[in-house]
Amino acid sequence: MIISPKIRGFICTTAHPEGCEAHVRDQIDYVRSQPLIENCPKKVLVIGSSTGYGLASRIVPAFAGEADTLGVFFERPPSENKPASAGWYNSAAFETAAKAEGLYARSINGDAYSDQIKELTVNEIKASMGQVDCVIYSLASPRRTDPEDGQIYKSCLKPIGTTYTQKTVNTDKAEVEEIVIEPATDEEINQTVKVMGGEDWERWIDALSDGGVLAPSVITAAYSYVGPELTWSVYKDGTIGQAKIHLQETCERINEKLSASGGKAYISVNKAVVTQASSAIPVVPLYISVLFKKMKEEGIHEDCIEQIRRLFGDHFTDTPSVDESGRIRIDDWEMRDDVQKYVAEAWEQISTDNLKDISDFSGYQKNFMRLFGFGIEGVDYGTDTDPVRSIDLVE
Repeated sequence: MIISPKIRGFICTTAHPEGCEAHVRDQIDYVRSQPLIENCPKKVLVIGSSTGYGLASRIVPAFAGEADTLGVFFERPPSENKPASAGWYNSAAFETAAKAEGLYARSINGDAYSDQIKELTVNEIKASMGQVDCVIYSLASPRRTDPEDGQIYKSCLKPIGTTYTQKTVNTDKAEVEEIVIEPATDEEINQTVKVMGGEDWERWIDALSDGGVLAPSVITAAYSYVGPELTWSVYKDGTIGQAKIHLQETCERINEKLSASGGKAYISVNKAVVTQASSAIPVVPLYISVLFKKMKEEGIHEDCIEQIRRLFGDHFTDTPSVDESGRIRIDDWEMRDDVQKYVAEAWEQISTDNLKDISDFSGYQKNFMRLFGFGIEGVDYGTDTDPVRSIDLVE
């Protein structure tokens, strides 16, 4: 079949297998172009491993440190007449490349919030890896079923206390618009914390620890974001911000649990990049478009793979660099004074008329399409392709 992009709002409902494979290969090639990482973790579990930062967190240790990796995700498999989700194709491409290097690389497809998937993961680590010395938590989901009470909780992106009015970009029409978001209720805040806070991360660490599959000096990290003041009302000071406070508190508890055996838990604050999750956040796509222009001009732009290469290479060491809250900051280049000064000045001026002049909206659009395997150089999108790609799933 010929697979073309079908875009609806901030999602693309199709994905191209060859395009996703090429995108993964590009990331692997970047990692191979860099020096090997000394003392890189060798047995890595990535929870939320199929796209964006999670996918990069499998690629980097595998190809910069010859690590065995186990990935957990929830993706749509293909059929003969319907393509899979992008994360499925990404994972299939990664596994093929890793196994060609003689590395262990398997995946678990299912609800990572469930106790059943945690149990399956523990059993697979026991059988095939022994223990893991690195656990990356990179889940991004709009909802979560709590395994204790069976209730479905839904997250939301809303301000707290006051109505939020700000510029945003209609990505379908390439138009700068005003968005008005009403404040969240207490129930919406609580539900967002249940989904996006640290509760499930801690449940994972407890399950892995109880199962005896954590190496004594294990490193675990959850990914977070802070961003500039112009996004704070809907992010840092909004519902997601409350979830991130809970994540920080969880990190401290996990650290206490792991410290006796030499383990460490971190929050890694990463830069803004184009991902399926970030594309859904109001204001952020416009902010990213402006940010990218300045960072590319300064030669300091990074995508997920460059960020995670820096995380593993520079910070997963005996003496990682952390801020006053104990967080790793690989958003440091994004938050440079000169970069944020440009963003603030451009933000005051930006409109539909000058969108493509003072921002890199075209770069944002290209990155978005690449998430689903489209717009990749060297891929013939006019040729029939078999949508079926297999993954060595643990079941």
